[in-house]
Amino acid sequence: MSKSPGSTSWRARNDIVSRPWSGTTREYDLFRELAVGLVVVGLLVLGLSAVFSSPDEPTVTLKSWALADPADFVATATTELGGTSGTAGYGPPYNSTPDATQKLGPIDLQSLSGVRLPIDTANDFVIGPLQTLPTPPAAVDEWTKASDAQHTAWTTAYADALSKAPDNDPAKVRPGDYGPVPAVTEALLAMAQQGTLDPVLSARGSFYSTDYKASILFLGDGSYFPGLADAQHLTGDQWGMMNETGNYPGQSWLWLFSALYQVEPFKSSPNADVLVVFSMVILTALLTLVPFIPGLRSLPRRIPVHRLIWRDYYKHR
Repeated sequence: MSKSPGSTSWRARNDIVSRPWSGTTREYDLFRELAVGLVVVGLLVLGLSAVFSSPDEPTVTLKSWALADPADFVATATTELGGTSGTAGYGPPYNSTPDATQKLGPIDLQSLSGVRLPIDTANDFVIGPLQTLPTPPAAVDEWTKASDAQHTAWTTAYADALSKAPDNDPAKVRPGDYGPVPAVTEALLAMAQQGTLDPVLSARGSFYSTDYKASILFLGDGSYFPGLADAQHLTGDQWGMMNETGNYPGQSWLWLFSALYQVEPFKSSPNADVLVVFSMVILTALLTLVPFIPGLRSLPRRIPVHRLIWRDYYKHR
């Protein structure tokens, strides 16, 4: 395509490149600035990491729990069998326990979701995993053939005996009518200590072991895992946050959720979880809609922090 006579490019027409610079000049060493920036930022990162970093604890597993506190593991397995654990009475989306849901005013949001992730703690956490063994214990067959009423009687009696035993040690439980419960929990303890319970619960019938929901719920029902959280000042009333166990960077973004739990009305509300989530939804919507909300979108002009940062520019305007 030929150019028409007299046509010139914008560069040639305006002669921008050859114009003399009329502004102020000063020496600038790019490499020195880069080196200083890296050193300053590096020292700042190291300093803040030393002050505010959290420990990188080893991963907590069912195996580590069973080895560290076998008595608590057995006691928790007993509550899972008897349907008296926290998970067994959680309500939707795991089960349909009556009066277990949290509400937002008259709206029962938890029940609206329904039981989408059904969990029967006795079968899913105890009996089912034991049935995957090459030779399941005979006590499992005795348990499955008994009635629900018999299950309740056995687990109630054994849980009571465990609480009265010295150090809650299963080996020191007085003789009683506990049915197959001691044998079942002992077999599950051995399975956990060998490290085979973790992958079974994580697989939950699938080829890949990527669903850690059951393992986390089982851990949370005991006293060992919450005890680790308390020692690290991570419980709700301690307002603690740290990296995910064994991973990086962790859940530092949850600090605002944690902060809301420390103030009223969330702190004392039985519906604290749903209230906190609803509040975060509102705050997130406000943040998203800032450019469209009159008043909020004008705050940068009314609070001219940017003028302090770019003061040299605004000095001449």
